[in-house]
Amino acid sequence: MADSAPVKKRKAVTKDVEGDAAIVSGDEYEFGELDGASSDSDHSLSESASSVDEEDFLTEKPNGKHVEEKAVDISVNGEAKVARKSSSKEKKNHRIVRDANGHKRYLYDEIDPLDDSEQSEVDEEANTIGDIPLSFYEQYPHIGYNINGKRIMRPATGEALDALLDSIEVPKGFTGLTDPATGKPLELTQEELQLLRKVQQNEIPEEGYNPYEPTVEYFTSKTEIMPLSSAPEPKRRFLPSKHEAKRVMKIVRAIREGRILPYKPPEERDQDDPDVQQYDIWANEEARPDHAMNMPAPKLPPPTFDESYHPPPEYLPDKTEKKEWEETDPEDRDKDYLPTDHKSLRSVPGYASFVKEKFERCLDLYLAPRVRRSKLNIDPESLLPKLPSPEELKPFPTTCSKTFVGHSGRVRTCAFDPTGRYLATGSEDGSARVWEVEQSRQVWSATFGTDEAINAVRWHPGKDAFILSIAAGDDLHLAVPQVDGSALEQPELEQASEAILDAGWGSATTNNASSNKTSGSPNWVRPSSSLQSRGVLVTIPSPHGPHSPKSISFHRHGNYLVSIAPSPSTPARHAVAIHTLSTHRTQYPFAKRLKGGGPPQTAHFHPSKPILFVANQRVIRAYDLTRQTLVKIIQPGARWISSFDIHPSSSSGSVGDNLIVGSYDRKLLYHDLDLSPLPYKTLRYHNKAIRSVKHHSRYPLFMDGSDDGSVQIFHGEVGREMMENARIVPLKVLKGHKVAGGVGVMEVDWHPTQPWAVSAGGDGTARLWV
Repeated sequence: MADSAPVKKRKAVTKDVEGDAAIVSGDEYEFGELDGASSDSDHSLSESASSVDEEDFLTEKPNGKHVEEKAVDISVNGEAKVARKSSSKEKKNHRIVRDANGHKRYLYDEIDPLDDSEQSEVDEEANTIGDIPLSFYEQYPHIGYNINGKRIMRPATGEALDALLDSIEVPKGFTGLTDPATGKPLELTQEELQLLRKVQQNEIPEEGYNPYEPTVEYFTSKTEIMPLSSAPEPKRRFLPSKHEAKRVMKIVRAIREGRILPYKPPEERDQDDPDVQQYDIWANEEARPDHAMNMPAPKLPPPTFDESYHPPPEYLPDKTEKKEWEETDPEDRDKDYLPTDHKSLRSVPGYASFVKEKFERCLDLYLAPRVRRSKLNIDPESLLPKLPSPEELKPFPTTCSKTFVGHSGRVRTCAFDPTGRYLATGSEDGSARVWEVEQSRQVWSATFGTDEAINAVRWHPGKDAFILSIAAGDDLHLAVPQVDGSALEQPELEQASEAILDAGWGSATTNNASSNKTSGSPNWVRPSSSLQSRGVLVTIPSPHGPHSPKSISFHRHGNYLVSIAPSPSTPARHAVAIHTLSTHRTQYPFAKRLKGGGPPQTAHFHPSKPILFVANQRVIRAYDLTRQTLVKIIQPGARWISSFDIHPSSSSGSVGDNLIVGSYDRKLLYHDLDLSPLPYKTLRYHNKAIRSVKHHSRYPLFMDGSDDGSVQIFHGEVGREMMENARIVPLKVLKGHKVAGGVGVMEVDWHPTQPWAVSAGGDGTARLWV
């Protein structure tokens, strides 16, 4: 088939419309006579050509006729191509174009729908591709066709719009609005733009505005003439708060007790201060254990020469040592092995006790695992109570002022008179002496026999009489010492003392003669003429055989005197005797021996109550003399009580509620009877037996004397309140007596008005401590 042969196409009835730049009616050209004018090679333009001017040009047909031709722009894949078409006699309703692949494509004219069509309004821009996905048009510049068959070009992307907008120069202040007053474009000033920017950023547009102005308190800062409420003021407005007072007192109490301390700024010290010891904490840094209970086993010391398999010869035992080691019990051996010599390490045999030791080690781990115990580093001194300094508790005796020498035997007893001017002493040489304290000279003496030791001397209480009771041998004597010059200086005192002792002779002869026979009480007699010449006026003999009284004590009124005969051979009912000076009568209050504690040792009257304290070897019993009943049993816990003394009257009102007990087992026991019958404090400061204890009548002092030759002075202050404990502070140790025959200090006594003490020693002297 020749190329110039006409091609039969579908014909459609169309209406003439205006020509378009890309669509031309087929009636203008005669496609059959083109003779290859529309070939691809003859009329294709280069890729760089973008458009061709729309003008008519003439081409010459092969037969020499001229035909009018029009150049039409056809855009295919973005390239401009020129198609030359010739007019034809037959008007066609289509035109031919080339597609992207160079194939022919027929374009038909637009269809004008009739008026009677069902579609009243035609959307010329509607896409008519139907259900074809748009993804099929991704490689084309269009996305479909409208109802007229025109391409619907792909809309511009955002990048193209941005590039377009960037290419447009927008003047400053451009708004796109028109000023209605002038009709010109509305432009904003720099101040107005700044205002809009602040509004967009939620900022305050006004300059100098402070958003943090101070608050105006309208109801508190202004003084109102009329109150808001006419209610009366509550009571809490003008009364102090009890809750606040309690809190304040709690803080004040904590400050007084020292639990709250005032702030003290730290003292500035130089870094090179030699008194401050500094440590380098990073010097020996060691890794911490993984767990607190991960305790490594103790490290064994490195082996010595004798543990070697080839030790030196001097470490090898001989036969005697080897035999001795084998015969020794395994627990008593110094070493668990014997050094043995082997020629080489290969010849060393296995350890025989390996399995046994492993088994014992497993038992230790199972039955006795190691436990980490936190050790408390407590200073022992911090556990001791804080006691005041002895310098703050003066006065108390510290030195030996005078020594009374004259007895040839041990001085067993000593006592101050109520005035404190004279001191009475008794010795084993059978003599009783009275000394003037200030001049330390002897002013009176009486000898009762070389074989009769003076066991106790006591003065009559009160300054209205000058009577001295003396326990010499088996008898008890009452004397009025005729000291040098006393008859001239105080004749009334001597006469009053003699009258007290002579008043009982008539009463004894009339009333007590029959009662003494039935009760077995002794009759009071006058002593020998030699003793009467020395002022001894009354003698109380022992009722049944030799029963030596070892302890005597006056009642506070001076009319009664209690004596104790602690000898085991003494009858039970005669061990404790109460003597009445006004009637010359002796009574035995106990018909039987006290149960428990052994024979009685000493006795004292209560300072203010009708109570008699009687001490045997183990316990102290308190008896009410008016009701004749047992009041209390005190248990010091000592093996053998030697002496005790009752606390005198004090300003605290605690009269007789405290007493001290000395024992032969070296204990000094302080009792608070309101607290417990057991001792409140037990003091052990002596190496040997304590023979005598004594309270001071005015000062908060007490002391004890021991066979070690020392005298201990203590500060004993009784609490002013019921719940306050007594404060006991050791003050001074007085040493001066020599220990003779195992005996040191045998008795002690206080001066009635001064903080002076006197002690009687086994070395035959008496010493005054001031």
